[in-house]
Amino acid sequence: MPISLLSPIAHTLSLTEGQAGQAISISGVFAVLTSLSISSLIGSLDRRYVLLALAALLIVSGSVVALAPSYVVLMIGRAFLGIAIGGFWSMSAATVMRLVPEEAVPRGLAILNGGATVATTVAAPLGSLMGGLIGWRGAFFCVVPVALAAVLWQAWSLPRLSVSPREEGGSMMVLLRRPAVLVGLLAVALFFMGQFALYTYLRPFLEQVTHVGIGGLSTVLLVIGIAALSATPSLAVSCSAA
Repeated sequence: MPISLLSPIAHTLSLTEGQAGQAISISGVFAVLTSLSISSLIGSLDRRYVLLALAALLIVSGSVVALAPSYVVLMIGRAFLGIAIGGFWSMSAATVMRLVPEEAVPRGLAILNGGATVATTVAAPLGSLMGGLIGWRGAFFCVVPVALAAVLWQAWSLPRLSVSPREEGGSMMVLLRRPAVLVGLLAVALFFMGQFALYTYLRPFLEQVTHVGIGGLSTVLLVIGIAALSATPSLAVSCSAA
């Protein structure tokens, strides 16, 4: 949502759009650091409790960002989000593989990634629209009840996800010693750097250069999201084929 709310955030906190855009950068940095280290940090802790804690961290992040009186507090709230995102996505595929039968794993992974695509499609235009109606703080606070519902649902539905000592820690560091893995990670990093370098500052460009209003901005963001969502069926087919 910061992508669609960048200008009002910058205006309220007396920042430049470039400074406000770093709220996205810091969440990315903490997501990467968390994804690389969480396996070692949590050890043999039951993954059910880890997932619940990560979901609860979304409540904290949404509340801190919505109430942030300064740039520093805003960045702290976004850092919490990065920890939650990095921790969840580093465990998501393995969790799906443990929750569903082997023959349903491709479908489970497709649903998981499809859900993320749907969320990305909806969040930016909806955030822009809600920001115009209730302000950017109100738009961010709307994340809190959604995150609370997620925590309650997971607490009710997730089984115990204990691990054996041989499964814990170190696996990511072992993979990082492989040149092919490093090249792949570098390619992915460059791809997302390019994507977010453009996407992050799309709202200031559309407002200041093309002079679109809130309605036009929401429409543009929705079209971009739908274009991304159109890849989801292909993803499902690829996963099923694999």
